[in-house]
Amino acid sequence: MFADQSPSPAKGRRYPAERIEAALRTLASGHGQVVIHREVPWASITFAGARHTISMSFSGRPAVEAGEHLIAQLPDHEFVIPGQLVADAQVLSVDHAMLPEPVMRVEIELLLLEEG
Repeated sequence: MFADQSPSPAKGRRYPAERIEAALRTLASGHGQVVIHREVPWASITFAGARHTISMSFSGRPAVEAGEHLIAQLPDHEFVIPGQLVADAQVLSVDHAMLPEPVMRVEIELLLLEEG
């Protein structure tokens, strides 16, 4: 199981971006490294939130297999992020390289809406 070792904000509060990253690594059985995480505010007439674009890298055969599991499970996965609703989760792109070892890079986009 993945253990989040990143520094926690004051009083142990974890922000949605940290929770998303942890949830994605958990979905990938603890594999995968977040290389890029961009967050852009998003709003409609009735909802507010943010669009998160995350690039993850998986190196080695076990990690690539875990990344493929993440890709397969992502569209129907029920995220639990306090105060947030994941309205959409999709894989934007997948790049593979086989030499010198299997490597896969996945770009994921999530739309989080504030519950309230």
